Amino acid sequence: MKIIVPMAGRGSRLRPHSLTVPKPLIPVAGQPIVHRLVKDIAKVLNQPIEEIAFVLGDPAWFGEDVVKSLIALAEGLGAKASIYRQDQPLGTGHAIMCAEPSLSGPAVIAYADTLIKASFNLDAEADAVIWTKKVENPEAYGVVKLDRNQNIVELVEKPESFVSNQAVIGIYYFKQVEDLKTELQTVLDNNIINGGEYQINDGIKGMMAKGKVFKTGTVDEWMDCGNKNITLETNTKMLGFIKTEGNETMIQSSVVLENSNIIEPCMIGKNVVLKNTTVGPNVSIGSNCVLENVQIKNSLVQNNSTLKNAKLDEAMIGNHVKYNGDFTKISIGDYTTME
Repeated sequence: MKIIVPMAGRGSRLRPHSLTVPKPLIPVAGQPIVHRLVKDIAKVLNQPIEEIAFVLGDPAWFGEDVVKSLIALAEGLGAKASIYRQDQPLGTGHAIMCAEPSLSGPAVIAYADTLIKASFNLDAEADAVIWTKKVENPEAYGVVKLDRNQNIVELVEKPESFVSNQAVIGIYYFKQVEDLKTELQTVLDNNIINGGEYQINDGIKGMMAKGKVFKTGTVDEWMDCGNKNITLETNTKMLGFIKTEGNETMIQSSVVLENSNIIEPCMIGKNVVLKNTTVGPNVSIGSNCVLENVQIKNSLVQNNSTLKNAKLDEAMIGNHVKYNGDFTKISIGDYTTME
């Protein structure tokens, strides 16, 4: 099994945090988004992963540190890491084709701006599986249309009338991913463009037209990381799952508490110092941070930041931030100083 992860976009909706860190590398509940996504997919597949192929953007943006972290992620799952580049933002179909040498055999394709919780078996009869989540407002999503045999026969974007309540979440399984490669090559050769880009959906439509059987795999939780507020909601959900499952260390042993309290669930990294501070619930703090005279809840702080004299709720704070103040709902990017 292979996993193909297009992650070339910069994540403009998550600025200022994605100005200096690619969005898939922003930590949620203590780990970068893409790391959690790939690990959760591996759990669902429950089979050996041969290769993980990452499609990155400009090397000036997705540099050597990013490459090293992704290689370590793949190797930690016993897989080979392959790194590809998408030089121009030409769409999902184009991004997948940038990994053309890896497009053979069974594979999962997953976009690295979402997190999932799921437990299901891949349908052995299906040529492909599109992972979906049942939603209350399907008109706001791309959804699948099913026939009486529960096969997917059409993809419908933001339907004006009811088609189904199963939204496409951006994770796909192909029994033979070269079938998708063939159709996407046709899309590129014939310059088939939708929304100004080459889309995976047009490759999928080509497969359907040739009689390939598509089924759904329904996830229990689909958590987006598209903007600050949604990312904080996702952080809260993930902390709850991690605490319930009990298979991750949530508070590192090197955390220093001086007249401070932690209200779980919280994820607190290495060498964090808390002085006269109350943390939680639902807070993630990266490594090497110092919080003094702070009350913080429902928030996410990255690495190497210093916060003083603050009462924070629904705050998202980047790396190397120095903050001293009395604001509440804030979104502060890397290397910001507020005194």
